[in-house]
Amino acid sequence: MKADKKPDNVVFNTETEAYDAALKPYATSVGAPVISSTDNTPWKNRSITKINHKIETKYLELQAEYKKMMEEFEYNKLIFDAKFTFEPVIGEVYHLYKRDNGETFLSLIAPNECNFNALGSFYLNADQTWQKV
Repeated sequence: MKADKKPDNVVFNTETEAYDAALKPYATSVGAPVISSTDNTPWKNRSITKINHKIETKYLELQAEYKKMMEEFEYNKLIFDAKFTFEPVIGEVYHLYKRDNGETFLSLIAPNECNFNALGSFYLNADQTWQKV
């Protein structure tokens, strides 16, 4: 048993019965270059900061887009729930009013031409959606 023992400076794997110094992830002799891991903490911190900023910016953009979309939805719902007895023409501006009894109606008459309780003026887009003017 003692005769099979290799000196400490010889890298011999007893399991595979092979000399595998070149396969080790660490230095195996005094003359071998020092292997040290690089500190990538600053890079990680910069990357984390950048990605957090990017995600936050994207989130704020999506939040603003969602808010705008919900506003458009509310305007369209308000107008389609209103009473009108004509077919609106694409590209024209119409005016939304509220009666004393709470009922809303759409009209061609501008707010400066009447004494109705005006809720706003709206433009009918080519895609049949209403846009507040």
